[in-house]
Amino acid sequence: MKAQVNNFDWPEKIKKEFDENKFNGVVGSKLVSESSRVRVWHINLSPGDRMPFHRHALDYFWTAMTTGKSVSHQNDGSTVEHEYQVGETFHASFLKDEFMYHDLENIGDTDLVFTTVEFLDSPNTPLAIDGKYRNAD
Repeated sequence: MKAQVNNFDWPEKIKKEFDENKFNGVVGSKLVSESSRVRVWHINLSPGDRMPFHRHALDYFWTAMTTGKSVSHQNDGSTVEHEYQVGETFHASFLKDEFMYHDLENIGDTDLVFTTVEFLDSPNTPLAIDGKYRNAD
């Protein structure tokens, strides 16, 4: 189930973070593997947890490992709610200079767990990521 509202009528804190993180390439909670071809991210959000705004510029996919519910503020001004099923997978591809920019908040009552795989040979240059996310324990 997806519900969408199209506006930028967001809390000031969200608007500020939106402006400050436009080139945040950290698309997961922990970078669990990286090669010359891919970055593999793990995402685990407990109920009420939120991933800050981040930019997807590389072709990627995610797979939900648990059921759950989220809300996401998107770069087009929309706010989207989504309910996930175990094994649900989403693929995204971007042309040169295209991207998606959003946050992700767990609004359900179970942990949201995802695996996200980015393809480094995409049309766009990989964004820099803070070293603290590389080979995290």
